[in-house]
Amino acid sequence: MTPQFYLFFKGDCLEAMTHYAKTLGGTIEQVFLNKDAPSADERMPGGDDLVMNMQMRVGGTMMMASDNSDSRYEAPQGFRIQIEPSSRAEFDRVHDALAKDALRVDMPADETFWAERFAMFTDRFGTPWMMSFTGAKAMG
Repeated sequence: MTPQFYLFFKGDCLEAMTHYAKTLGGTIEQVFLNKDAPSADERMPGGDDLVMNMQMRVGGTMMMASDNSDSRYEAPQGFRIQIEPSSRAEFDRVHDALAKDALRVDMPADETFWAERFAMFTDRFGTPWMMSFTGAKAMG
């Protein structure tokens, strides 16, 4: 059994997930829009272009997501998506792309006692991220 996560967005799911695919080297495998539902009864509240479900593969992980209507959307809380780029240059590239116009920066990218680079922020789409590059500080 492999845990997966499912993200909800407030009308910008396709934009967010496309940005994540480009930034993280992922592949969008499936997108179902509200207008793709066979009948009006099967659509969620909101416009035709809202994403009902989409899937993006990044490495061995499947990221899934959809839009929610204004009345059903809840901001994410109590978790972060943790990523560990393989080099300092890759950390900087991914961080710069994801943290651009961040809604909140909890820990700016900097060195810590456990990592050469570490950062925590909520991106412009409302997704909470935590990034780490341990580098020479790797345990083991």
